[in-house]
Parts: sequence; structure tokens; C-alpha cells
Amino acid sequence: MRGMFDKFVCDESGAITVDFVVLTAALVGLSAAVMSSMAKGALHHSDGLGAHLNQVTPTTTY
Repeated sequence: MRGMFDKFVCDESGAITVDFVVLTAALVGLSAAVMSSMAKGALHHSDGLGAHLNQVTPTTTY
């Protein structure tokens, strides 16, 4: 039993898959963190732009 465990621990055939999964999870987590931190600023600016556009009267004559 000990020999099978040692063989399993030393086997590196799936190491690339594990690295890919870990790096992908880190990338998704980092993307979520960046998006959540930028959301407030983007909403603030879009609200200000919407308020400005509501005050503008369009010209209908050329």
C-alpha cells in the first residue's frame, strides 16, 4: 500500500492540468475583483452623463 501511495505522489502526468485549472481560477478571480472595483466608478460617470443628456434640448431645425 505504501508503494502505491509513493508512486501516486511522484506521478506527474496530470500536473499540467492542475496548473491550468489553478491559473484559470486565479484569472477568473482577478477579473471578478477588477470588474467589481470598476463598477462603482462606471455607474457614477454614466449617471452624470445621463443627467447631463436629460438637460439638453435637441435642435429640430437645420
